[in-house]
Amino acid sequence: MAQTDSQSSTFPAIVELNVGGQVYVTRLETLTAVPNSLLWSKFSQSSPGDLPKDGKGRFFFDRDGFLFRYILDYMRDSELFLPEFFKERRRLQKEADFFQLPELSKRLSAGSKDSLFTDDSGEQEEAELSSPVTSSSSSSGTTLRSPGASAGYITIGYRGSYTIGRDIQADAKFRRVARITVCSKISLAKEVFGETLNESRDPDRPPDKYTARYYLKYNFLEQAFDRLAEVGFHMVACNSTGTCSYGSNDPGEDKLWTSYTEYVFSR
Repeated sequence: MAQTDSQSSTFPAIVELNVGGQVYVTRLETLTAVPNSLLWSKFSQSSPGDLPKDGKGRFFFDRDGFLFRYILDYMRDSELFLPEFFKERRRLQKEADFFQLPELSKRLSAGSKDSLFTDDSGEQEEAELSSPVTSSSSSSGTTLRSPGASAGYITIGYRGSYTIGRDIQADAKFRRVARITVCSKISLAKEVFGETLNESRDPDRPPDKYTARYYLKYNFLEQAFDRLAEVGFHMVACNSTGTCSYGSNDPGEDKLWTSYTEYVFSR
């Protein structure tokens, strides 16, 4: 009778891992790429039956499942490219220590605040930017962040309202956006929106301060989004809430709903 993978004395060429609830599928060759590391020891000096598994038979490690992606990247190429504004460097170093990757731990310890790594030749490599938006698109006309542009976050918010009539299957009646608010460092808001920024509610403040009182002189969200994209921002988060403002129990009466939505952009 043939042995199953869990009973076999050898590991399969393609290995499934469960790291802290995150599932990874990789090659055995990748897991054993760094001699004397923990993964090399587990997958070259042990047998499948020696390692803990989850309910679906995947090899289980009770570690940070999100940060393991960087451990796996390093195992593949002996290099590491972190996202811009990466804030988990110390935690990742702890994971590198656990997986017995001293060279990676050393690089993380010596890494500069702007996320630059030094390769074996002594030359610096710029950290790769991880973004859901393509970072280079000359054909689309996207303008990327210039080297001298300051980094930061801008939050765009607006309140909207819409009416749902007696026939709930009918299209909702939307009303126009009354005001688009801008929350950010003052210097950053002025750089991006310039003369279209209404500063009357928060005048004469130092440029290094933050404000949540600015708003735009126009009411088109797409116009604000286009401007942010032109100067190198990309959206990283959004949220929205909605409430019914009024309405009785009369099924024949229209009900007015209001919502508040925010979009967070980063550069």
